Amino acid sequence: MYHKEKSIQLKSSASALYNNLSVLRIAPRCLTYFTVVHANVVNMVSASWDGLNYSHRQLQSKEGNVATSSSLIMQAAWCVLPSRDLLVLTSQKGIQMYESDGSIMVYWHALDTPETPTAKAVFARGIAAVREKYICVGVSSGSVLVFDVPSKGSNITLSEVLEEHKEAITDMASDTSCSSVKLWKGTVIAGYGTGQIRLYEGVTGILHAEVNAHARWIYSLDIAPFTGLIEHMYNECVTDTQICGAKFCDGDGYAFAVTGYDLSEIIRYTQA
Repeated sequence: MYHKEKSIQLKSSASALYNNLSVLRIAPRCLTYFTVVHANVVNMVSASWDGLNYSHRQLQSKEGNVATSSSLIMQAAWCVLPSRDLLVLTSQKGIQMYESDGSIMVYWHALDTPETPTAKAVFARGIAAVREKYICVGVSSGSVLVFDVPSKGSNITLSEVLEEHKEAITDMASDTSCSSVKLWKGTVIAGYGTGQIRLYEGVTGILHAEVNAHARWIYSLDIAPFTGLIEHMYNECVTDTQICGAKFCDGDGYAFAVTGYDLSEIIRYTQA
């Protein structure tokens, strides 16, 4: 069973984006980092585990050498690699990579934009750390950009472009929208606009289970990787709020946090 902790206040409210919350646990320093996107700004909070100290930082959308940009940020997520952790921001203009504390931008990649405006939006969204040294980012053209990340420094390179998809990576060629996907020990867990949660075999794509317990859209989904169980543990009705982000704060599932559209706070829960 979980109980509600003191909320963490933000400098600005959360935008209505799927999975609009990212969490990074820094065990050696007894800190947890949180990020929430608001328009062209990322709100970053560093919170001590005793709940006594908080520090805030705001990262703005950028375009190459331009200090700030009005382009909307689509996602912010930490990528944990064996040698380093990076904070990755995706926007309508490009991809920004920062050191994990947000202090230094180490890489910028501009998206290919048409010379004349088109009806199709251009953006990057979908961020994942892969194997020992790669970060993959999806873009609206359907491509997946694969970046080679060194153990330190800013010599990050685009090593490969995968072009197997014909539609935007955030779209699904099906009757219902898939808003959130997680991978755990060879099982793909997906949340849908129908309110369903489906579990697939990652290699074969075979559907193993379907949960029909939600009457509305699944806006966010997360897995506690060390627990090894998928079961119902807790529920709470959050009135007058559209939940847009939910993340466990640790691998064991001891605590989790959620964000809501237009809320200027992060709501936290811990096991009793």
